[in-house]
Amino acid sequence: MVSPNLTGKKVNVLVYSGPGTTVESVRHALYSLRRLLAPHYAVIPVSADALLREPWSATCALLVVPGGADLGYARALNGPGNRRIEQFVKRGGAYLGFCAGGYYGCRRCEFEVGDKTLEVIGERELAFYPGTCRGGAFPGFVYHSEAGARAAEITVAKDALPAAIVPDRFRSYYNGGGVFVDAPLLADQGVEVLASFAEELNVDPGSGAAAVVYCRVGEGRVVLTGPHPEFAAANLEKTTAGPEYHKVVEALEADDRARTDFLKACLAKLGLQVTQSTTTVPSLSSLHLSAQDPTATADMLAAWADLIQTHGGEERLKDENDTFRIERPGAWNLSQLEEALPTEGIVDYNAIVKRLVVHDDVPSSKLTPSFNHHAFYSNLRQYQAQSREGASEFGAHLVYGEVVTSTNTILEKNPKLLRTLPQGFTATATTQVAGRGRGSNVWVSPAGALIFSTVLRHPLDKIQSAPVVFIQYLAAMAVVQGIKSYDAGYEKLPVKLKWPNDVYALDPAQPEKQQYSKICGILVNSHYCANEYISVVGVGVNATNASPTTSLTALAARFLGRAAAPVTLEKLLARILTRFEALYVRFLRAGFDREFEAQYYADWLHMHQVVTLEEEGGARARIKGITRDYGLLLAEELGWDDRPTGRVWQLQSDSNSFDFFRGLLRRKV
Repeated sequence: MVSPNLTGKKVNVLVYSGPGTTVESVRHALYSLRRLLAPHYAVIPVSADALLREPWSATCALLVVPGGADLGYARALNGPGNRRIEQFVKRGGAYLGFCAGGYYGCRRCEFEVGDKTLEVIGERELAFYPGTCRGGAFPGFVYHSEAGARAAEITVAKDALPAAIVPDRFRSYYNGGGVFVDAPLLADQGVEVLASFAEELNVDPGSGAAAVVYCRVGEGRVVLTGPHPEFAAANLEKTTAGPEYHKVVEALEADDRARTDFLKACLAKLGLQVTQSTTTVPSLSSLHLSAQDPTATADMLAAWADLIQTHGGEERLKDENDTFRIERPGAWNLSQLEEALPTEGIVDYNAIVKRLVVHDDVPSSKLTPSFNHHAFYSNLRQYQAQSREGASEFGAHLVYGEVVTSTNTILEKNPKLLRTLPQGFTATATTQVAGRGRGSNVWVSPAGALIFSTVLRHPLDKIQSAPVVFIQYLAAMAVVQGIKSYDAGYEKLPVKLKWPNDVYALDPAQPEKQQYSKICGILVNSHYCANEYISVVGVGVNATNASPTTSLTALAARFLGRAAAPVTLEKLLARILTRFEALYVRFLRAGFDREFEAQYYADWLHMHQVVTLEEEGGARARIKGITRDYGLLLAEELGWDDRPTGRVWQLQSDSNSFDFFRGLLRRKV
């Protein structure tokens, strides 16, 4: 059997957040890059441990190292970590280093030479820039302080940048960065100067005064900066430093458009697809609670009686992560709404009071124009009537928000609320602004993605016959089966399961290459509580959105043609939920028996795929399936001429890293 090609698109932009970084630098990098790269990429923080141990490079389009102190980076990443980063870049990856991240990407660092308290001098392993970065470029730097911060004037080398709109000059936040010494003299080593400091410097810059450089490294690309073009004035407080600091922020405010255009051009130079109109972070919307039986919402309010407190005439439910203000339809208070929902800058979403509107009828399309509740409940009833397992609970209680933090967070991180929710309670949204993923991954949720989380209450007395670990497999099966039973012809769609819990589809643009791309991610979190496990199953499916990979709409157009029924989020949600419930009911009764096993393998990508066990000296093994007791991956060791040796490995999804994209498994240590 020929193994499928799982190369797929690189959709992750990873921002290093490990030792050496400052919280502010990471937050600014995440904020600006998300605004410029959504919805094409998932911009997410990544730890040093993940860089060292996880197979991140296969899906990474850009690795970003923000500001801080580069000695901390070196302590965490010197040796194995830097070798992985270097290999990633040389094989075609991209690296972006801001300030200390710029130092870190140079052959040599010279910082505050002669100052016994600040001096840092030494060689650096990555050496993407083949010369020295020398700083501070301006005087006054103090760690963890704005004392040396300034709005540094930058001159742009427009001819070196690909974008049509690039400023001649702009002012950028600066606090302790360096200048790239003799950069114009290193052109024969693949170096280009993208921008220069326009003011007199505090150190010898050699030839030129390079503030931002571009380097070709093998097949890859690198941009290193001395200033902080990722720092937006909207996220700086004018009163956090001395009496003159407000002038720095005001200067940056005046040049914010030019700063943004320059940063866009740098990202394009790195080969990324940049959003032309800067994406604004949307404000959180109201949450709308409804039920298939309209009277059921009153029962839910009764269950929350002990949790709801009255403040100034308002009913509030305060939990560990969020506070919800309970409202009835029509109880609009625009002044309170404007106070609660910010529109600009880095936002602490946990601090915002969420408005929860409790409906005693189906919400009208005027209240939720992006989600048709009538269509959802109509499809839910139709699919329930067709269910052989008597599906009646999953989706029967629904909370919907046009813009939410994360459907998983709303349910899982609020345990008081979670304990009261009925079986199959589902949260769904049109847009997530703080979505969560497994490990270092995240599922991008642009408009057109189906995003939902469902509560599953698993009885303790079933833990042996129906282990909770299989819930992730049932969810993935439900997505595939839900898609294939969505409507006539959809059973033909080339949608497959990638172990342990992702869903992939054949790329409709080039089906002859047998290349599969991810269209669905699943995250399951379980908690033990009062003789049961409460699981929150989060699912994100590319339904009608082509970015960042492909979508069901594109698949249907390519493989089914004009006869295909259109994909709607309401119908797809109803179909997946009823399939999930039917699978779960059967699972409680029979466990993961041979019939379940046959259903799982019918849509599996990996049978007989040959992989490498990296932690076992590069031993080759052939995938044979999963165990029916705990869902462990079975890998049969191969010897000479790929003949079985008789040894079989059992690998767990939560203690190993799996890179089927490159045909290898890595056992974590």
